[in-house]
Amino acid sequence: MSRGVGVFARVAARFGRADLRWRMRDYVRGLLAPVGRKNGWQLAEYAGHRDPAGLQHLLNGARWDADAVRDDLREYDGERLGPGGVLIIDDTGFIKKGTTSAGVARQYTGTSGKIDNCQIGVFAAYATGHGRALVDRELYLPKSWTKDRERCREPKIPDERTFATKGELARGLVLRCLAAGLPAAWVTADEAYGQDWSFRRLLERLDVGYVVAVPKSRQIKSRAGVWRIDQLIEEAPDDAWQRLSCGDGAKGPRVYDWAAAKLPANIIFDPDPPTHHRWVMARRSLSDPSQLAYYLAYAPVGVEAGELARVAGSRWAIEECFQAAKNQYGLDEYEVRRYVGWYRHITLAMLAHAFLAARAQNTARGTAETTPPASSPSPWQRSGAYWTLSCLTPDPTRTDGSTH
Repeated sequence: MSRGVGVFARVAARFGRADLRWRMRDYVRGLLAPVGRKNGWQLAEYAGHRDPAGLQHLLNGARWDADAVRDDLREYDGERLGPGGVLIIDDTGFIKKGTTSAGVARQYTGTSGKIDNCQIGVFAAYATGHGRALVDRELYLPKSWTKDRERCREPKIPDERTFATKGELARGLVLRCLAAGLPAAWVTADEAYGQDWSFRRLLERLDVGYVVAVPKSRQIKSRAGVWRIDQLIEEAPDDAWQRLSCGDGAKGPRVYDWAAAKLPANIIFDPDPPTHHRWVMARRSLSDPSQLAYYLAYAPVGVEAGELARVAGSRWAIEECFQAAKNQYGLDEYEVRRYVGWYRHITLAMLAHAFLAARAQNTARGTAETTPPASSPSPWQRSGAYWTLSCLTPDPTRTDGSTH
């Protein structure tokens, strides 16, 4: 219990008056409670309030800084979870009715798997062997909003908030988390962010390792030619595949076959000798070998494939955060329309998630079993303990395009 009390104490000073601090605690305790639907009326009834006016004022009108609370919460989670973890970037949708809530639009969301009327938030989570937590958030505003400043005035979207892609929001989250001292050693993300060269290059400039998913059409360029990543993986010999766990799931270790090979150094960006290596990777299902996922990685010299698989597998931690925060803590059950109200509710739901996560015992750790690969023909070459792709053969039928 002391850790949960600690997180309340950590943020209490951000709420200047005693009555505001009590409303914050009532709101968060309501999010934690077995309330049927965590809207204003039901949270107020649970807290013993006559009506929801006080809690609505907490979200929309009271004077407190949700970003300052987020900063305190991120610092708390970094201390609780410890150093060397993985910063995970992903977005999630909030299905909404109407057209007046800040950022709501007809847009695709993985929440429903289709184009829906929704808001979309881009989030950062931090995961270590001690647990996981949501540590930052941004509301995505489509161009249909940012190009219509009159429409933005009703939900009080600041004039300085201009259009930013989800990728730009993601890069901002990474920069903010690392600048604040979050002790992450790695970053991971799904295809939507992993295929963004600017996202990967930012991490390389920051000397942060990454393992990011990319589509099978991702092109890999070398001085010898341009290859699609799925075509490179097709060239992998049978003994280049290793059976590895990428971490424990609800039913035990998540085991797949993995192929990983180092790419040649980039003479433009890399020092000599290099401090990091870039990799191509693929994950193959044991039950259905036709199901493959593809990755690009950037890792310090000496890191092996088992560690890269563990980092790739940690991406599911943010999905578990979303599921818990929505199913248990009302992350998506808000009824605010204003821009500031969205940030305040989301931040307090993150606080509720951290409260219980601090008390949970998380013993899930990834383990790795490696089978040393034997030699194989080009382009996959054995180099010491690693496979490399240093001898790519050009294919004259393939044209140049976007590169690693």
